[in-house]
Amino acid sequence: MIAEPSLPKPLPHRPSRRAWLRTAAALAGILTLPGCTMVENMFFYPDRVTYTRPEQFGLRVEEVHFASAGAQLHGWWLPAVGTATGSVLHVHGNAANISNHLPLVAWLPLAGFNVLMFDYRGFGQSEGKPTLDGIVDDAAAALAVLRQRPEVDAKRLAIFGQSLGGATALRLLARSGAAQGVRLAIIDSAFSSYRSIAREAAMSSVVLAPFLPLALPMLPAAAEDPITALASISVPLLFLHGDADTVVRAHHSDQLYAAAREPKRLMKVDRAMHMEPAMRPAVQRELLGALRQAMTGEQTSGVES
Repeated sequence: MIAEPSLPKPLPHRPSRRAWLRTAAALAGILTLPGCTMVENMFFYPDRVTYTRPEQFGLRVEEVHFASAGAQLHGWWLPAVGTATGSVLHVHGNAANISNHLPLVAWLPLAGFNVLMFDYRGFGQSEGKPTLDGIVDDAAAALAVLRQRPEVDAKRLAIFGQSLGGATALRLLARSGAAQGVRLAIIDSAFSSYRSIAREAAMSSVVLAPFLPLALPMLPAAAEDPITALASISVPLLFLHGDADTVVRAHHSDQLYAAAREPKRLMKVDRAMHMEPAMRPAVQRELLGALRQAMTGEQTSGVES
């Protein structure tokens, strides 16, 4: 049983509905933009502010630097406290940087899981400029780094992707060879397609809605969508979503779950907002039970339904 971490201020930045409306506002200006790259940049809200540090949670940390396709990236290696049960790659959401997302995963090393966090290109200390395809390359590079660490059992891996990171994790897992050694993927608060999430943001504004026919074709087509990637994924999947999420509504996880292969599971969390479920101790216990079972093949006790 893992207690809820004592959160330093500020709380983790969670992309608000206003952030997605800014995405739609950018789409409304499509006639003045030079192309698709400018449009997809509206999915990203990076900064270089240091919000939290691992030491604030009683965790050890190693700064890591590694190359992705066209960018040098930065991350944190957070070793498990005690003997590691497995190792988790965290793929973060679309705002700020890993120091802001740390409270969402700090409970994992305390429970015996190594964690590799990394910043996408253009986020935090990572170089470059983010694109929707580029951050999938970044996740692939981070996964390769995780596999190569000498203290990691490359046959006992998990991926934890949140919001944009959940969509990115699904696209990563659809790549040839990417799923090797991955025993579980937790996909939290993810959207099913790029165009659908942009459409929902724009449709909330009578000013922006008329621009949708112009804007949507500039976003990735269905072949690039997270829901399409599921046809190529055989890794066990656990979808997680708060039923009060107003940023990425829960029906996206319903759609992803319906399209996924077995084995799969969908956890809806009552009255939880965007990316909030993983901060609740009861949900953490559920996720730890699923992770331990995936790593050891044994059902753990003390896991709440």
